[in-house]
Amino acid sequence: MLCYQDCVELSDLTEEEIEAIAQHEHLPEMAALELGSYLVHTAEGIPMIKRIILDDIEEARRRGHDQKALQLKLVLKHFVDTHPDAEKK
Repeated sequence: MLCYQDCVELSDLTEEEIEAIAQHEHLPEMAALELGSYLVHTAEGIPMIKRIILDDIEEARRRGHDQKALQLKLVLKHFVDTHPDAEKK
């Protein structure tokens, strides 16, 4: 049987990227992991995940959560570094 961490490792996403998807889509982490895993393995999904993280950064800024915005910027940098297709859009 697979545990949550096994699923994370198979998803090609980090826990922080999954958390960003969960926050944006108002999903439990396991559902966000499933959605993110699907999206990251499609050409159109990678820019969608980038947009999700950018939206989360903007929401954190708007609410005055500067530390959260900074943390999400690091998540975005890692995502773009590890998924070159994210740079296209």
